[in-house]
Amino acid sequence: MSYWKKKAAILSRGQTTVSVFAPAKINLTLHVTGQRRDGYHTLDSLVAFAPFGDTLTIGKAKTLTLTVDGPERLDVPQDMENLVLKVAQMLSPDHAAAITLTKNLPAASGMGGGSADAAAALRGLLKFWHLGDMARMADDELRPYAVELLKLGADIPMCMTSTPARIGGIGEKIEPLPDLPPLPALLVNPRLPVSTADVFRELRPKISPAMPEVLPHFEGLDDFVAWLGQQRNDLQATALRLQPGIGQVLDRLEKTDRVMLTRMSGSGATCFGVFPDKASAIVAGELIRRDHPDWWVAGGILGDQMAKSMPVVS
Repeated sequence: MSYWKKKAAILSRGQTTVSVFAPAKINLTLHVTGQRRDGYHTLDSLVAFAPFGDTLTIGKAKTLTLTVDGPERLDVPQDMENLVLKVAQMLSPDHAAAITLTKNLPAASGMGGGSADAAAALRGLLKFWHLGDMARMADDELRPYAVELLKLGADIPMCMTSTPARIGGIGEKIEPLPDLPPLPALLVNPRLPVSTADVFRELRPKISPAMPEVLPHFEGLDDFVAWLGQQRNDLQATALRLQPGIGQVLDRLEKTDRVMLTRMSGSGATCFGVFPDKASAIVAGELIRRDHPDWWVAGGILGDQMAKSMPVVS
């Protein structure tokens, strides 16, 4: 903690407001390769990021506060249970800020919303408190932050830069994959609760094969999707048993025109369909919204959202 107190000794300056985007994190693959003695599961996963997500706005204040608004704010804590405040305390227990979190992603949806918010808080508060600019920081400068964030949640470090990556271990092994082909996709969440802890607890078997040690070179979208179809989300079958409504979402996606691949993200309940182009995904989304107005639906290109996720000062 002394590292963070030393960084926090720099006083904030100016009357700026910082806005930062927290892109949804999507598990394109999720292979569970084992379980450690401490109970944590080891993974081998490909993640990409969506052009939609939550937003944080950070302004001047005399104390540290968090306000949650937005269409998906229900049941989102505004106290120290929220990872955004935990990250702020980790960075600087003595600094103040008024943080507004606008929730656009459903909670506990398999899209890493809370983890993405925490990572966005890091990016935004570093800028707001003049502790650093993540867009200009080298890997060795980022590493201490990743180590501390891992203590708060295994998904947070992978959301720091919002770039496609291969994730190993319990989330601490991050191999950036900037050359993965972008994926036109539609994401659908039936607004059904799924407990990540329950899914992992009920998971059988606990050990499954990893992805190939060396990933192939993908010539384009068709090549990439064909390979993804040979991979897995090892949590999907267990999540379906615990929450059968996920199957309805997958069935609906599979019946859409031109869909190339369907799969659940993370521990659910969000599922995604990959399409040959963005226009096809948009049309599919309009039809699903018409038939299921109570579902959460969003479409876009999954890939690298680093530039979009960097803090904006106004």
